[in-house]
Amino acid sequence: MKLSLLTLAALLGVGSAFVPTQQASFSRVATPVFMADDEAPAEAAEEGEEEAAPEPAPAPAAPAYKCMSREEILSAPNTIEFGQKWDPLGLSDLGSDETIAWFRHAEVKHGRVAMAAFVGWWAVGAGLRFPGELATGLDFSSIPSKGIEAWDAVPGIGKVQMLLFAGLLEFHDELFFSRRGEGGHYLRGGVPGKNMVPGLFDPLGLSSMKTPEQLARGRDVEIKNGRLAMIGFAGLWAEASISGSVPFQPDC
Repeated sequence: MKLSLLTLAALLGVGSAFVPTQQASFSRVATPVFMADDEAPAEAAEEGEEEAAPEPAPAPAAPAYKCMSREEILSAPNTIEFGQKWDPLGLSDLGSDETIAWFRHAEVKHGRVAMAAFVGWWAVGAGLRFPGELATGLDFSSIPSKGIEAWDAVPGIGKVQMLLFAGLLEFHDELFFSRRGEGGHYLRGGVPGKNMVPGLFDPLGLSSMKTPEQLARGRDVEIKNGRLAMIGFAGLWAEASISGSVPFQPDC
């Protein structure tokens, strides 16, 4: 009996050597599966990177307005005095078309102010006076004849009123330019330097009876006279501040 059992156990042990085990079979089959699992995330990551690539930004839309070009603005007034554009500092080469339009608008306004200031300085120096009082207890006739002394005689509240009035003119000029300007604001296609405050420079409406050519010539004359007035006023102020600083200039 014992011999039979030993013989049976020996036969089973020998036979099991020829039967493939589960572990070997699993290792041979599972290896490709694991390799496929490792490759799948890499392929998915590459696809995600391709999908996540940012799209090129769209080109900015062109503005709906068109400012006057630099060449058109600088074509007037003519340069007959110097034979060419007088710009030693190269300011006309700075910035964009909007920059040049702003420069021209500021030049025209400063020229107008300088013309008014020069005439006022001359009128006071010539002894012309308004009737009545400038302020309580201060007659126009008592104002000194020299420009800076006349300005110093104006009370502080009077100077504030003048500055506020100038600020209101500037504010309404920009406002009316935006709402009523032909062609829009002077930075958006309108004509730089054009006055938009009703009744300020042309209360009788004489400009409405002029041709476009006459209006263009008037603008050129205004710019040139404004430039000369800025130089003239600067000369008056320099001589009044530093005696003898301007040759042939009398005491003013």
